[in-house]
Amino acid sequence: MMRHIAAILWKQMKDTFKNKAILIQFLMFPVMTIIMENAMKIDNMPQHFFANLFAVMYIGMAPLTSMSAIISEEKEKNTLRVLHMSNIKAAEYFCGNAIYIWSICMLGSLVIGLAGGYQGGMLIRFMLIMAVGHLISTMLGAAIGAFSKNQMMATGISVPVMMVFSFLPMLSMFNETIKSVARVFYSQQLNLLIGSVQNLKVNTECIVVMGINVVVIGGAFVLSYQRIFNRD
Repeated sequence: MMRHIAAILWKQMKDTFKNKAILIQFLMFPVMTIIMENAMKIDNMPQHFFANLFAVMYIGMAPLTSMSAIISEEKEKNTLRVLHMSNIKAAEYFCGNAIYIWSICMLGSLVIGLAGGYQGGMLIRFMLIMAVGHLISTMLGAAIGAFSKNQMMATGISVPVMMVFSFLPMLSMFNETIKSVARVFYSQQLNLLIGSVQNLKVNTECIVVMGINVVVIGGAFVLSYQRIFNRD
């Protein structure tokens, strides 16, 4: 099993450098954070403003779109058929892809945290929040990719979903109505946690909302997970 997972990891490492669209997903927000944190100095701007802003957008975009694109592309190109014939199980295939995407996103998150000036315990708490967010988004991306018949369908589903989870937390800073709607999504709860990372407190609302999101996304993942090799 470990050899199969390692083989999937190695395969995705090589494929990422060939697929510029996925590579950009991993690099865009860390690079933007470095640029904005160093280039933009505005009076009364909250500390870690750009790091916090781009961190939540990174959670909602990079793992979700990358995972859905990888799985849907390999379904469309019948790569999964070859993997299945090579005795690669669905669980091994998912774990290999998920570990790879999660790890790359965590490296990007570390860059965002350091660029934003996080250090010591604050950096650790920031990374723990990012770790949870990337895991949930990876599961959601896997569900979309496994459900989709091809890459075009996956893109059509993942883009609006990604926009909801990525941009609602940002828009909630400027509109109370949007803020009240955004609170039901895990990305907004993570946004609130990141915003209070200096004195981190997890309230009941956060636990309930995150729990419901995990159950719904986990259920969608389990249903679609059973279909990963079915059409092959």
